[in-house]
Amino acid sequence: MGAEIIIGIVLITMVVMIAIEMPVAFAMGLSGVLGLVLLRSFGYATNILGAVPFDQSSSFSLTVIPLFILMGILVVKGDIARQVFAVASYVFRKVPGGLGVATVMACAGFSAVSGSSVATAATMANLSVDEMRKHGYSDSLASGIVAVSGTLGVLIPPSIMMIIYALLSGESTGKMLIAGIIPGLLSALFYAIYISISAKYQSKAQSDLTHALSEAGSTSIGKLPWTGLFKILILFTIVIGGMYSGIFTVTESAAIGALAALVMMLVSKLKEGPQKLWADIKDALAQSAQTTTTVFAIVIGSGILSAFFVVSRAPHMLTMWITSLDMSPSMVMAMMFVLMLPLGMFLESISMMVIIVPLFYPIAQSLGFDGIWLGVMIIKLVEIGLITPPVGISCFVVSSTAKIPIDRVFRGIVPFLFVDAVILVVLFLYPQLATWLPSTMR
Repeated sequence: MGAEIIIGIVLITMVVMIAIEMPVAFAMGLSGVLGLVLLRSFGYATNILGAVPFDQSSSFSLTVIPLFILMGILVVKGDIARQVFAVASYVFRKVPGGLGVATVMACAGFSAVSGSSVATAATMANLSVDEMRKHGYSDSLASGIVAVSGTLGVLIPPSIMMIIYALLSGESTGKMLIAGIIPGLLSALFYAIYISISAKYQSKAQSDLTHALSEAGSTSIGKLPWTGLFKILILFTIVIGGMYSGIFTVTESAAIGALAALVMMLVSKLKEGPQKLWADIKDALAQSAQTTTTVFAIVIGSGILSAFFVVSRAPHMLTMWITSLDMSPSMVMAMMFVLMLPLGMFLESISMMVIIVPLFYPIAQSLGFDGIWLGVMIIKLVEIGLITPPVGISCFVVSSTAKIPIDRVFRGIVPFLFVDAVILVVLFLYPQLATWLPSTMR
């Protein structure tokens, strides 16, 4: 069989395995082994199996993943998200659609220390959906705001997806994390603007505004839980400021950030007693280990699949075919990004990344595009995939947490898909929005 036919068999096999709900790591790994056996031999495939797991998991740069995961879980345990949402609700109380805008901004703030879209969506669904429903928001709008705002966790650092992209592409992890700041804040701003504008044309927005004004009269600014905001600023300064200034490496920033989050949780939980405190610490460590194991399994599975792609010369063949087209480099990249959209409708975000990056990155490099900018664009598309049916994991998380039917959640995110399309166009036309800040790093 020719290499092209084998590549097709491998991709179809992987999609079928994912469709029957086999864990993504095993689907990628087994598909890669099948391709290596068909392309070379069983012995060659076993040699790859013996080498890839160690090579993929022994990289020192991977230590940043469990540290950032632990930091995010400790932040959740420390009740910081609730405090940030309370402050944001007060600050945006006079803005049309103020509760919705506050939810977006609280998600942006929480994303800056959690690193996980799923954690952000689940936490904010608990805090804000019922509050919005009580004051005039429909189920679809309230859940849609939380679902789309939760996706900011993959863009705003510390983002696990940014780290995975850096590992897959060879780009600087620190620069990738810093590159997500401006696009992430831009996304939050666009979501907030849409919510505020749409609220002006809805009669229910008046109840939201009236509620906000009455709350403002009964709440003293000094009684707000400002400590949550201060904690986020401290963690953000440690992690992002340390990396940006060159004082810390990425791994050092993650370690110090996790330690600071632990101290903050200890201080906030002391009054609950040592037993509850110890239970929270054990639970945080267990959750971190579970999530880290899942990520590492996917990294190993993607490594086996990537080894097959390298042996089959799939990236080279795809690069040669695309560069032979009579199209401008910008049109080629636009076509590649459009092709990613249907993938996000069916593939989980990490599996989408490990398939796309090894194929698209060499093409972008050959066409002269910046790898940091490409990473931001790919991760923004992954972000859209998190809310796109039928997979849309962020929507399912909000649905199960807020007890809202999934069809209503999907209806609520439709307008935000158009907002995301506008953001994508802006980032495509102005790549310096992604590349400028990393270029100023020390």
